[in-house]
Amino acid sequence: MKTSLQLKMSQQLTMTPQLQQAIKLLQLSTLDLQQEIQQALDTNPMLEVKEDDADAPEHANTQEPPNNDDRQVAKTETDDSTRELTVQETIPDELAVDSSWDDIYTHQPTSHGLPSGDDDYNLENIYGTTDSLQDHLYWQLNLTPMTDKDRVIAETILESVDDEGYLSSPVADIFEGLMVAISSDDDPLDEDEFHAVLHRLQQFDPPGVCAVNLADCLAIQLKQLATDTPYLALAIRIVENHIELLGIKDFAQIMRKARIKENELREVFLLIQTLNPRPGNSIASGKSEYVVPDVIVTKDIKNNRWFVELNPDIAPKLRVNSSYASMVKRADNSSDNTYLKDHLQEAKWFIKSLQSRNETLLKVATTIVEHQRGFLDYGDEAMKPLVLHDIAEVVGMHESTISRVTTQKYMHTPRGIYELKYFFSSHVSTDTGGACSSTAIRALIKKLVLAENTRKPLSDSKIADLLGEQGIQVARRTIAKYRESLNIPPSNERKSLI
Repeated sequence: MKTSLQLKMSQQLTMTPQLQQAIKLLQLSTLDLQQEIQQALDTNPMLEVKEDDADAPEHANTQEPPNNDDRQVAKTETDDSTRELTVQETIPDELAVDSSWDDIYTHQPTSHGLPSGDDDYNLENIYGTTDSLQDHLYWQLNLTPMTDKDRVIAETILESVDDEGYLSSPVADIFEGLMVAISSDDDPLDEDEFHAVLHRLQQFDPPGVCAVNLADCLAIQLKQLATDTPYLALAIRIVENHIELLGIKDFAQIMRKARIKENELREVFLLIQTLNPRPGNSIASGKSEYVVPDVIVTKDIKNNRWFVELNPDIAPKLRVNSSYASMVKRADNSSDNTYLKDHLQEAKWFIKSLQSRNETLLKVATTIVEHQRGFLDYGDEAMKPLVLHDIAEVVGMHESTISRVTTQKYMHTPRGIYELKYFFSSHVSTDTGGACSSTAIRALIKKLVLAENTRKPLSDSKIADLLGEQGIQVARRTIAKYRESLNIPPSNERKSLI
């Protein structure tokens, strides 16, 4: 074997730490971004929060008028032909020696200063938790007088209650388990005693809890109503004996088997509709999460223009500590000076990455607003087809970057708060050679269902035919898929006597 040397040329893409940081910040959600900023503040002494604007440098007063409420944000104005993007500052690659950071850069991004001691802001105010269904039931059990034996039976039954309020185990299995656990020759467990405790638990709040099945759940709720409720006895009889026919809305069969008239069934159906088939869902559990929009869209009605601006409350105002920055010396190689220089460079890149994130987010949001003006003006039915490639082409970025920007980022519009990805949808061709977005088709399906005759609801094939008459060719299977995504039941389940 002979040893030899060879030269080989190759290309390799290497991501610098600064680029990795910029990409990381770009894909973070608002909450994650705040945590990342807080971590940077905790670990880098060169970074600090700008508490107020009292110490702003003199040259910050430019020809541009200040924004309302002293909020300094990058704002974009869009109309049919123009888009203006104002970048308010740039950061030099290297700092001058012994210079004040405020003399070079005044950071004016979107802002949310760190909460002061008297602020109402805290995590518990944002993410509140409530008692679970189990806690709610045990709380009632503790207030109910029972013998020790009955309390053991009740606790065993409550352990089998699922999140919707139903017993997850058959009653016979629960009883057999208790027979083994607590029954003895001196004090055997009586079946009547077990059912008496179960019946007592079924009177707990919310009504219908601890039910065996749907028919039992509805019957429990009906039996808790006032005895003079019209058609109460008939409703209980139909729920207990004809729940399957009621589920598929076979009203003809119900009227024939129960020997009742249509007007009676109509009143019974109205009464049953007031009940809750999932009583456990009425007890909130877990965390309530609130969405903080990243961009805010408003309309100038007078000039018919849409404005896009970054939310000033999504991140604190950051700057470099001028006192520490002035300590950095050019020719000093001591460990202290090296420490300051390294952290100064990290702080500079962190602020540049935040600025880049804001600019990219604003560009993408502005382009989306330009493309979806019809949606903002008229609603879902005017949504245009849009894919990541369309936005990437306009802003001059890669599709993967657009995907990162639009994930877990939210836009506040006069029509509500939407994730940026909501504005992207596939399309189908129309008879006129145009295209219709899937979001618009869903809106049309919902509109047709709301306007249908409930005695004879529209089938998927009929909806496809009605859309075809409007020039939109959609297969029946596609209609069924869109209908299910809207949580609209099939035609046989939408049938009603009302």
